[in-house]
Amino acid sequence: MKQIGKIKDQCKQLRIPAIADCINAIADQAASENISYLEFAARLFNEEIRAREKRSLDRKIKDAQLPLRHDLEIFNCSLVEGISPVLLAQLKELSWIDQAENLVIMGPPGVGKTLLSGGLCHQAILKGYSAYFRSMDQLMTTISRKDTNRSAAIEYRRLTKANLIVIDDIMMVEPDARRSNAFFHFINDIYEKASIVITTNKSPKQWVEKLGDEVLTAAILDRVLHHAAVIKLDGQSQRKLNRKGGQRLL
Repeated sequence: MKQIGKIKDQCKQLRIPAIADCINAIADQAASENISYLEFAARLFNEEIRAREKRSLDRKIKDAQLPLRHDLEIFNCSLVEGISPVLLAQLKELSWIDQAENLVIMGPPGVGKTLLSGGLCHQAILKGYSAYFRSMDQLMTTISRKDTNRSAAIEYRRLTKANLIVIDDIMMVEPDARRSNAFFHFINDIYEKASIVITTNKSPKQWVEKLGDEVLTAAILDRVLHHAAVIKLDGQSQRKLNRKGGQRLL
């Protein structure tokens, strides 16, 4: 037992905590199965690798700031017009991210835009992509503060190096020419380097109402809609159906 305690202390010094946690169980297995020293070592390292991979995935999911509901298994295509099970399956393959293609998901409130975009972001993380989910308000706060705030600067660099950026509800921003200009530069920074998913309850032609500058809006649209698919969702608000005891989408 003293030897086990010493090994656990050494594991802490070497920062391999998973081996410390499993050393007793694997040592008992090794004794009962009469495995070789190499097999014993391999099992220990496998546990450490699995634990590190889980911690890494947990950290990426936390940093992504996914919406509460982001499991595409609960997205019911039969409740929504505009997306079929076949199209959903194709989107989940994520080949469009490899091509730096974009998605614009349109529709009225409650039809599942956030669930769909958040679910695709989650799928991307599970498959090893760098992906982040941000509301338009969150993104604009980061963009406007990046030159004066260290945390915002770090966040901005993180976003510009991602494979996928989801911008939820692009209409949730007050018209402001200066902020629109900053948003254009952000889109330009990631143009054809990352995939962009935008959710909106307005058609792209109506974005100028919120972005406040027709020329800048045209430039943003040119970059977002280039190599983009537009998905138009429609149907009853699933939030209202949920309150009435209907089927769950969101």
